[in-house]
Amino acid sequence: MRLAPSRRAPRGVLLSRHTTWYASLVGLAMHVPERRQTQRNLGGTTLASGLPDFPWDTIAAARAIAETHPGGIVDLSVGTPVDPTPELAMRALSRAADSPGYPFTAGTAALRQAIVSYLRRRWEAEDLAPDATLPVIGTKELVAWLPTLLGLGPDDLVVYPTMAYPTYLVGARIAGCRSLACDHPDELGDARPALVWINSPANPTGRILDAGALRNWVNWARERGSLLASDECYGEFGWESEPISVLHPLINEGHHGGLLGVYSLSKRSNLAGYRAGFVAGDRNVVADLLAVRKHAGMLVPRPVQEAMIELLGDHDHVELQRARYLRRRTVLRPALQAAGFRIEHSEGAIYLWATRDEDCHVSVDYLARMGILVAPGDFYGDAATRHVRIALTATDERVAAGATRLLAAQDS
Repeated sequence: MRLAPSRRAPRGVLLSRHTTWYASLVGLAMHVPERRQTQRNLGGTTLASGLPDFPWDTIAAARAIAETHPGGIVDLSVGTPVDPTPELAMRALSRAADSPGYPFTAGTAALRQAIVSYLRRRWEAEDLAPDATLPVIGTKELVAWLPTLLGLGPDDLVVYPTMAYPTYLVGARIAGCRSLACDHPDELGDARPALVWINSPANPTGRILDAGALRNWVNWARERGSLLASDECYGEFGWESEPISVLHPLINEGHHGGLLGVYSLSKRSNLAGYRAGFVAGDRNVVADLLAVRKHAGMLVPRPVQEAMIELLGDHDHVELQRARYLRRRTVLRPALQAAGFRIEHSEGAIYLWATRDEDCHVSVDYLARMGILVAPGDFYGDAATRHVRIALTATDERVAAGATRLLAAQDS
């Protein structure tokens, strides 16, 4: 995809490109046996063969070691929520359980209004219409498929941070795009990416981009006709500074052209098992995404949509979850520092980004021998090979056990 350079902001993917791409997709589906035969003739080349190893499969040995600890494993690796799903979500899900018909791909009118109201109230997003929002089946799905849904391909460049959620790269590879890891637009020279990902608060580092950095990215992307997608899934968890959204008028000069904000209820509302997220911003790009998602059957179930409405209208449960993560952070951070780890960034999100200035797998094995499992930095890019990511997504009891082990190891 190449958006017209003369435009200040992209106005959506060209329909002719979509038509050609979708026709190709349909044709491919009609000739699956022939394609498989071609793959066999080429030595078994498949989409899967071009993707990186699934990262969590690579720390099985460390997990096995941690599980042998007499006090049991303290699993701080995968950032999956462990705290209860709010009751108001479960009640809404139950009320809508009798849902024999297909849900709306666009979301119900009530859900789209709930998204708009939340973004206005929490992130000061002004002049955002309901049709500039779209529910998605968890934001990992959107991240992985966004380049494909936009009709991008081998001629297009996708940019993402140097220490980043692996799915940005996976999405580029699924679409067959070129990709480049970069943390500042000045490093991109004359490049004109089709899609730029930023992430604040960031996974894995917890870094929060300030208003100046966000404005710089927005202006740079608009000058080049690039679509800027801002992953703001951890926005509710700012500890040392307050996150700001690209949908805020101070960042985008009062209009959302060329911008998408990506949001999830997984961490905010302990709803990872429901697969509930949404995207909002440039209404023309959102319309293009909706058009393709209708054909592809990317539907958020109606009961989940009803739960989203309830949760987006309530902030008390978010404050309760913030307090839980802050409590665990307060216990775990000094224990890690006592064990010789230096905590870098980590001003937001639900992780601690730590290093002992050694290969990340040495740190992983060191902690595994204490029964503590963490994620090695190399999951997140070549720039992260001397760090580990330590999640706050374990119960208070498990976090306390991990902290006790770290402190005891220094006394022995």
